[in-house]
Amino acid sequence: MEKNHWDVVIIGGGLAGYVAANYLGKTSLNVLLLEKGSKVGGRARTDVSKEQYFNMGPHALYKKGKAKPILDELGVDLSGESPKLSGVVVQKNEEYQAPFSPGGLFSTKLLKFQDRFKWINVFTRLNKINADELAGMTYKEWVQEEVEDEMIQQLLFVFARIATYSHAPEKVSAKVVVTHLKRVMGGVLYLDDGWQKMIDQLHNKAVLSGVQVQKKANVIHIESLEVGKQRIKLSNGEEIKTNRIIYTGAPYDLKKISPITDALHNSIKNMEPIKAATLDVALTKLPYSKRKFGMGLSEPFYYSVHSSYGHLSKDGQSAVLHVLKYLHPDEDLDVNQVKGELEMFMEKMQPGWKNYEITSRYLPTMTVNQRVPLPKDDGTFRSARIKGTDMYIAGDWTCDDSMLSEAAISSGKRAAEEILHDEMG
Repeated sequence: MEKNHWDVVIIGGGLAGYVAANYLGKTSLNVLLLEKGSKVGGRARTDVSKEQYFNMGPHALYKKGKAKPILDELGVDLSGESPKLSGVVVQKNEEYQAPFSPGGLFSTKLLKFQDRFKWINVFTRLNKINADELAGMTYKEWVQEEVEDEMIQQLLFVFARIATYSHAPEKVSAKVVVTHLKRVMGGVLYLDDGWQKMIDQLHNKAVLSGVQVQKKANVIHIESLEVGKQRIKLSNGEEIKTNRIIYTGAPYDLKKISPITDALHNSIKNMEPIKAATLDVALTKLPYSKRKFGMGLSEPFYYSVHSSYGHLSKDGQSAVLHVLKYLHPDEDLDVNQVKGELEMFMEKMQPGWKNYEITSRYLPTMTVNQRVPLPKDDGTFRSARIKGTDMYIAGDWTCDDSMLSEAAISSGKRAAEEILHDEMG
């Protein structure tokens, strides 16, 4: 093989890229992974500030989703605990027990007695729903068709925000949201030492299997030379040749660097990302030690103490938590105003918290998912391979039925499997 020619080049060193690298690394293929940054991990990276482990906002791994079995299959060892959803919901400055746990359901004053049974019935029906039958519907349409009670509808919107980070029920696909609701009902894990532990294991296993990793490798152009041959140009002038490419970056960047098909171009040009504003906080202790979880009801706020269930500091003594505002895609954002709102919600949850602050970080426009999955997208991403090319896509925007880490991890495996199938064919 000529110098700098690879069987597969993976663009992007996040979850999707590293999962694909791990599967391909077990084969005889020569694999190169390119990461434009100086650190790998993408949005699964964990930063350390004053000996506190900050994920990029609140992260949780579904215990019974698509991602965890794949990580288990790859030998990724993860530890952590499942959070309890016993906490509060805030409505018009009034606090109520959150009806997301059996104890909260039967003690809350948010719901009337008969409404509690309506809420239970919704969950019972939810478990039996075939999400594929909701294709073509928005989540709001499904909620309004499913229940008439406005409070139950509000709680379903809150539950969807918890499961998907999406705050656009009138836009987002009911099929995708309900799929995630069913998975989140199986519980989630807050990971010890943050998500970096997952990334580090995936990186080390990939390298040990022979995958080459190149950081600070910014791809600026992809050129098709002939069937089975492509040339990748980097911003430093380097050129790399490869038979196949797995692209795991942002969809809008793909348009800039590659002459993609009209069908994919049309899909990408109308994509909107799901964004959130997060305040990541570490305290020496919680002023109110029993308050671990809270949500806004009509206002899209979230609060959770992740260190109560996962080890998130070097000494394990501090409280690491996240306060988040789910952003609507059409929202005009005043970053200073939103920071004030997050601090006010934090004050509601933990009055006097600033007296115990070790460090904090504000991320005003964090991308949570690269695409708001729309009803019209159902069926668009059935394959990783871009038709008529030797390029494959993976990432949180490339799945029909999933988003977030569920989509990133499962799409990474799918892209690797399709390449292996095509190699054998």
